[in-house]
Amino acid sequence: MQVTVECQKRPEGSKPNALRRSGLIPVVLYGHKGTESLSLTMPVKKAEVLLRESSVNNTLIDLNIPEISWSGKTLLKEVQKHPWKNSLYHLSFFAVAAHGDLDIEVPLHFVGEAAGVKQEGGLLDPVLTQLQVRCAPESIPDSIEIDVSNMQVGDALHINELVLPPGVTASGEPDQVIVSVLPPQISTEQTETEEATQSE
Repeated sequence: MQVTVECQKRPEGSKPNALRRSGLIPVVLYGHKGTESLSLTMPVKKAEVLLRESSVNNTLIDLNIPEISWSGKTLLKEVQKHPWKNSLYHLSFFAVAAHGDLDIEVPLHFVGEAAGVKQEGGLLDPVLTQLQVRCAPESIPDSIEIDVSNMQVGDALHINELVLPPGVTASGEPDQVIVSVLPPQISTEQTETEEATQSE
């Protein structure tokens, strides 16, 4: 998924709090010219919409800055919010063009109902909900689907067993467990009943 946003250059000498009072969010763009950073602003309402449509370090965002005739693909790297008001405070973007492959986190989406849960009353135990991967900017997946329907009680799926989209490689430990199916949970009351039955 790609999202397009527009930013304006931040006026020289402007104070962050004054910008926020006028309905603007301070924004910084990194990586558009090597290590150089660029101070920008974005209307708070547009920033709120952006955060509903994208996620940090995952969604490719087309950023336009009309005043300097710059546009490029970026990742949202950081979102700062007010400690107790929860209002937006600051956004940071990173330009990804010409930077090669990226290390990002992609959400994991488990689909289907595990056979061990459905037939034996087991418990699905997702150990990871996100996976660190490396890929080119244009190959960033929105999420990675994992079909758990064939998993039985005692089964575990590891990173090296995943089928990833073309151009995407996992960065984590190959033998790291992603999801497993645990045996059914037996309550203390059930255990006592069974023990009493056996002793009779």
